[in-house]
Amino acid sequence: MLHMDSLWCCLFFVFIVVGGRAVQGLQEDYSGYAVYRFDSGNYSALVKDVIGPLTDDYDVWTRSHKFIDIKLPKEIGEKVNDGQVIIEDINQLVQDTLPTEHMMTRDQVVFEDDYDFFFNEYRDLDTIYMWLDLLEKSFPNLVKVEHLGKTFEGRELKALHISGNKPESNPEKKTIVITGGIHAREWISVSTVCWTLHQLLNRYGSFKKETKYLNDLDFLIIPVFNPDGYAYTWSNDRLWRKNRQRTHVPQCFGIDIDHSFGFQWEKAHTHACSEEYSGETPFEAWEAFAWNRYINETKGDYKIYGYIDMHSYSQEILYPYAYSCDALPRDLENLLELSYGLSKAIRSKSGRNYDVISACKDRGSDIFPGLGAGSALDFMYHHRAHWAFQLKLRDTGNHGFLLPPENIKPVGKETYAALKYFCDFLLDPEI
Repeated sequence: MLHMDSLWCCLFFVFIVVGGRAVQGLQEDYSGYAVYRFDSGNYSALVKDVIGPLTDDYDVWTRSHKFIDIKLPKEIGEKVNDGQVIIEDINQLVQDTLPTEHMMTRDQVVFEDDYDFFFNEYRDLDTIYMWLDLLEKSFPNLVKVEHLGKTFEGRELKALHISGNKPESNPEKKTIVITGGIHAREWISVSTVCWTLHQLLNRYGSFKKETKYLNDLDFLIIPVFNPDGYAYTWSNDRLWRKNRQRTHVPQCFGIDIDHSFGFQWEKAHTHACSEEYSGETPFEAWEAFAWNRYINETKGDYKIYGYIDMHSYSQEILYPYAYSCDALPRDLENLLELSYGLSKAIRSKSGRNYDVISACKDRGSDIFPGLGAGSALDFMYHHRAHWAFQLKLRDTGNHGFLLPPENIKPVGKETYAALKYFCDFLLDPEI
């Protein structure tokens, strides 16, 4: 194992060589758009009856149980009654999320004492992947980087298997799975999963809880579930959501990975250009197909007790099911106990309130069937995980998907407090 001082020197090198020269392409221009909030619970009526007749150029940013946020051309938004502008200058917020264009000098590196510097800014895919490989080299007894397969554009889909490798204390391979970045534009979900890795590994052996977590649990963690889409948000369009594979419509790229999983999958009644296009068959998204093979074959003998899928935004903790509000999950009492426990842990850490709701209400399945079909949350809960949750991270709309980088560490800390609560729950001897 590398000495910690050597590790951080290596990480500074990663930052200088890769992060300092991250390729940022010419971003999509959103000067003609704004984000509007509608205090309407009726998604179908708003989108189908009010906005639909005016334009097909709209992007639903979030559907919470309290409001609906939609990106619209400004000339259309002005025609829709009851809409309040919450983000006027999208381009500026895009720029605010991108790293500052400067290179650290060697002298600055020498005097730098912030070991969390990796989380001062968002990182591009190459930097993150180099960082993950470095974690494996730095913690060879705890980390194994595993390759699930290739994406449509030929990138690796990487998972990290984190474990103290002590079969005597975890004989049944009790496991927690954590994923981030299923939707490419949700950068805070990627950085938050990376923060979780950072905390688990650097506290192991020095802190009692983390040492017990890694000795008594296995962790399967994917920080960037959508590598092609994530790379595209850096090079072309910061607000891209889907993956980047070809569809049956030549000019339309991408499948919404979180509509591609083969449980209660439905062919979405949307055009292939839609942000929520589900593909023509279950598991058509290459990433979902690779995940199914990995989780059910490669890791088929692992007992998955918990699944946490990081998303943004709206500060919510969602529990199954997403596809229907009529389908009652098994063990609902424990699901609710866990959900409120996660929310309380976050509130105790940062004072932020995360609402607890059924995923079906967040997805709008109670109003418009099919919106919650084929989700990773439902797939994992139905097939593999005893308990499964989706965490929709900060904020509640002031920045939406364009959360400034100064939020990376606070969100990481509050979410990690929730994970610790989850781990403590799973390690309760009565479970």
